[in-house]
Amino acid sequence: MSDLPVLIVLPGMDATGTLHDGFIDAMAARGMATSVIAYPHDRPLDYRQLLPFVQAALPRDVPFVLLGESFSGPLALAMAARAPGGLQGLILTTTFARAHWPVGRALRPLLRWLPMRGMPSPALSWWLLGRWATPAMRDALQKALAQVDVTVLRARLRAVLEVDMRASAPDVAVPVLCLHASDDRLLPARAQREWSALLPRAQQHTVAGPHLLLQANPQAAADLVRRFAGGLG
Repeated sequence: MSDLPVLIVLPGMDATGTLHDGFIDAMAARGMATSVIAYPHDRPLDYRQLLPFVQAALPRDVPFVLLGESFSGPLALAMAARAPGGLQGLILTTTFARAHWPVGRALRPLLRWLPMRGMPSPALSWWLLGRWATPAMRDALQKALAQVDVTVLRARLRAVLEVDMRASAPDVAVPVLCLHASDDRLLPARAQREWSALLPRAQQHTVAGPHLLLQANPQAAADLVRRFAGGLG
């Protein structure tokens, strides 16, 4: 197909691997093969437990670029710091290295009672998709979340509220691309600014779109990923 590395996507909170068809097609049109690593939907795993799961799923005989989306950003950062064989670059999209939500400390004791499927579809759509929402995208998001056990969603939310992977940043030796969404209603601006401090040599780009950037604006994201991948090697 091409001499480009394979793109390996570590997905967002649902981690089903079902929300990236448009982005995968956009990358294929640019000559880059893409694979999404889905996480177990019935086993609560935190970041520490997910690391060996992801490492075992990485390619062993081809060069690749690792992309960490939203929930998986801290995981991708920690994995890149381990320098797995074949890794040529790291992409971080609409994500964070540590928890940036002070209210999260108060929520942690309440997580066991939090109704993880209780948020109405319009509210979830406003938060994650904003004005880019379509009926098809709303439906796909709801179906993806419905595939994951409530205990797993709670465990992932707890992991997000407790994570701090900043210490991994100095050990990342490969080139890095950070993609930020212009209308991200989930991440505070300080989360975006922190990447510049943690990874001062990283390329930083803001793309028109909501928190679910790869789903809402796959063409623009694919252009930047292709350009970044083409400069590696």
